[in-house]
Amino acid sequence: EYIAVDDSFGESGKPADLMVKYGLSADDIVKAVQKVIKRK
Repeated sequence: EYIAVDDSFGESGKPADLMVKYGLSADDIVKAVQKVIKRK
């Protein structure tokens, strides 16, 4: 499972806000891990 930034222009802002915007927050990572676990 890949967790990465989509092909888009970067933006400036607070790191926590940018992590949420680009799907890199802790919650997003947990969801990706749960998705992988369900496949097994």
